Amino acid sequence: MGRWLRFLFVLAFGIAAGLYYSWQINPREYVDTSPDTLRQDYQADYVLMVAEVYQADGDLDQAVRRLALLGDDSPAEIVRRAIAYALGDPNSGAGQRYAPIDVGYMQALADAVSALPTVEAAP
Repeated sequence: MGRWLRFLFVLAFGIAAGLYYSWQINPREYVDTSPDTLRQDYQADYVLMVAEVYQADGDLDQAVRRLALLGDDSPAEIVRRAIAYALGDPNSGAGQRYAPIDVGYMQALADAVSALPTVEAAP
């Protein structure tokens, strides 16, 4: 019984020391991160949140500003990618199956941003 008790004590001490070191002495710090660093699934969730806010307040300019945080692509392309992920590909299993109402919110946002005039970059 003494060996097991000593083993459990050392194991508990190691876990406690590791947690103390990682939380107090050398914690990971994220500085100046932006939504464009998110994984694809979180970016799709972000687009869904923007679409839900747009559905509630109807402020397309603010929605476009929020979508611009996801990268240099056009807002229409960002929303299109999010919808493609939300619908998922049943053959490959890629993406998620979002609720139809959520896909509807994203589609309404896609329709609104695709109706915006495109601004071409100056040469």
